[in-house]
Amino acid sequence: MTPTGSSTATVGPALVQGRGELSEAVRDALRTGLPPEYATGSVLKADPWGEDLQLALYLLYELHYRGFEGVKDEREWDPDLLRLRQALETRFLHALRTELRDAPRSVEEAFAPPLVEPVDLTESVSHHLETEGELWQLREYAALRSLYHLKEADPHVWVIPRLTGRAKAAMVAIEYDEFGAGHPDRIHARLFADLMTDLGLDPTYGRYLDQAPAPLLATVNLMSLFGLHRALRGALVGHFACVEVTSSPGSRRLAKAMRRCEAGPAAEHFYTEHVEADAVHEQVVRHEVIGGLLADEPALEPDIAFGCAATVLLEDRLAAHIRDAWDQGRTTLRTPLPLR
Repeated sequence: MTPTGSSTATVGPALVQGRGELSEAVRDALRTGLPPEYATGSVLKADPWGEDLQLALYLLYELHYRGFEGVKDEREWDPDLLRLRQALETRFLHALRTELRDAPRSVEEAFAPPLVEPVDLTESVSHHLETEGELWQLREYAALRSLYHLKEADPHVWVIPRLTGRAKAAMVAIEYDEFGAGHPDRIHARLFADLMTDLGLDPTYGRYLDQAPAPLLATVNLMSLFGLHRALRGALVGHFACVEVTSSPGSRRLAKAMRRCEAGPAAEHFYTEHVEADAVHEQVVRHEVIGGLLADEPALEPDIAFGCAATVLLEDRLAAHIRDAWDQGRTTLRTPLPLR
């Protein structure tokens, strides 16, 4: 009989190959059960936006979700892994704050741009997919986004115990919808798995981690970074609000893209579901979650603004990566998807 706290994950994704010293150290530590081995100073030398640091951080964060096949559950709170995670987070957070040193510090200023649909959509990935995207590009986009959408809303749940009153009630109401309002077949992660099946992709959780580039990993790592730290609860609310504010217009374009490319009914349904749901959520999160949090803790306003700005920054970086690749006729993934 396995002792309590020493179980081994059997349903998590398989460990992937590292992309440098730090991610290799994490992978080897998880595979062997030993402490991670890496050179002193290697974290400070690592590119905070690069493949090695972002994958290392993603692997460490995943221990707080479903873990990895063959890795003991107790490694989630392994002190050696946590020390490395803290160092990686510090590097990542410093890079974010440096990039955003001139960003707005008020909620009104931070959310003004996301609330307005841009006149020029030429750099928009969803606009490209709506108007001229091809099926292979839709499949790549879904494979990329699967790293989040197959655990959609999970990172944001961590903020609930850190809220009170009005903000907590509103956050729970939104998350209830995200998790299917009591219907397992309507859980948004399940709807995305159905979308992937329509597109001829493997809907297994974590299946495309090995193919996901650093700009995508960073967008998911940001949620985990904010979610796992009570000190960053304001930033997590800012992130969540930014996603809800920008989701509905983009989802409308992606639904049209799925319809135009005849991707399938489930593929189209995932985005049509988000058009209506997120339009409602936008109002609730702005007026009740943010409004309630600021009423309780007004000092968190700069953190909420930072969460919004960081979300926009990383989404813009990802969009630039995607458009650069597609404009050159190459894959956005580290290795191309097999033909459908």
